[in-house]
Amino acid sequence: MNNPISPHLSIYKFKINMMMSIAHRITGGAMYFTMLLLFIFLLALSFGGGFYNVFSTLLSTWIGNFILVGITWALFHHMLGGIRHIIWDNVKGFELNTIDLLASASLIGGILLTILFWVSYIIFNWLLL
Repeated sequence: MNNPISPHLSIYKFKINMMMSIAHRITGGAMYFTMLLLFIFLLALSFGGGFYNVFSTLLSTWIGNFILVGITWALFHHMLGGIRHIIWDNVKGFELNTIDLLASASLIGGILLTILFWVSYIIFNWLLL
């Protein structure tokens, strides 16, 4: 008897709410590793200006900027996914179209909030110069 164990992945049709659930878990894990980066940042601050300058220089490269934008998106996406779960904890939003709408809103909202944050950051820094 070599029957596949049910539920088997081949029978699922991936929908937006499934992907956002997976993304919520991944961004939660990413936030864990972001704390390591924050710890290194605070350590660099405590060791003085030289260490901070090295850390700051690394984050100002294109890879560092990519990581910072990714962290920002993960934070906003995870926050919006948490709000979606709070709505569900209040026994609301379980209609099929509402589930898909909330999943789409968390994806689009995370992207828009990330763009808004970084555009605001760039404008604010430009005004200070």
